[in-house]
This record gives sequence, structure tokens and C-alpha cells, in this order.
Amino acid sequence: MMISETMNTKLNEQITAEFAAAHHYLAMACAFEDMGYKILAARFMAQYQEENEHAMKILHYVQEVGGKVVLDGIAKPRAEFKSTEEIVATALESERSITAKINALAALAESDKDFATRSFLGWFIDEQVEEVSSMSDLLNLVKLADGNILQVESRVRHEMMEAKNATT
Repeated sequence: MMISETMNTKLNEQITAEFAAAHHYLAMACAFEDMGYKILAARFMAQYQEENEHAMKILHYVQEVGGKVVLDGIAKPRAEFKSTEEIVATALESERSITAKINALAALAESDKDFATRSFLGWFIDEQVEEVSSMSDLLNLVKLADGNILQVESRVRHEMMEAKNATT
């Protein structure tokens, strides 16, 4: 095995954290759908898919380096929210929590002199900068809209279209 037992355990914990984050985004997407905000629901559904991809990326890495994947259960996500702002603020806190966990993994890799894992985690570190920035921007947009969530929907739709056009 190319990683320490401790790193294997911590990477398994991160897999669980990523699947839990995905589950939370799915619940938030459903909450937006229930509120009638289809674009925000789609945006959060995309986040759900992205978090699942992150979990799978780590899972495959653990297997690739000869570690043992041990999946754990995830808690039931919160389903009730009072407002759009509360949902987005909750998502931002989740991204900050994931960032702290990724940073702790990178610190462990450095202390273990596990350069392969440290290199692997570089992508996640960069990704989390984008995730926190993006969710911070969305929270600021919701606050600026001052209750006019249809304006937020319009802006998010525009951003999603730009992102889609940039990848095609």
C-alpha cells in the first residue's frame, strides 16, 4: 500500500464527507424546486453531481494506491429551510467545512512525506477555492437581490449558460 493506514482512514472519511455534501446539495435542490426556483434547483443539482464525482475521484485514488475503501453511512440531510439565503448560506458553510477537511488531508500528506497524495490533493485544493468563491458570490447575489429571487434565477441561468458554452 502506497499510503499510510492513517491516510487511508482519513481519505475514507473524506469520501463519506463528499457523499454527504452531495446528499445535502440534493436536498437543497429539492427545496429550491419546492419553492418554484427551477434554475437554482438545477444549479444545486449540478453541485450534487459534482460532489459525487469528487467522492468517486478519491475512492478511485484509494484503490489505485492499494488502499482499502471503507464506505460509511451518511446522515439524513436537512430538508427544511426558511429562505433562499438560508439555503445558500448553508451550502457555503458546507464548502468551508470540506475545504478545512481537504487542507487537513494535505497537511497529513506533507507530514507523512506522502508526495503522491499531496499531489493528488492539489486539484481538490484548487477546486475548493473555486467552490467557496462561487458560493460566496451566490450568497452575495441573493443578499443584493433583497428578496427578488427571480433576478437571482435570471443571473444564475445566464452564468450556467456561459459555463456550458465555455465547455463546448
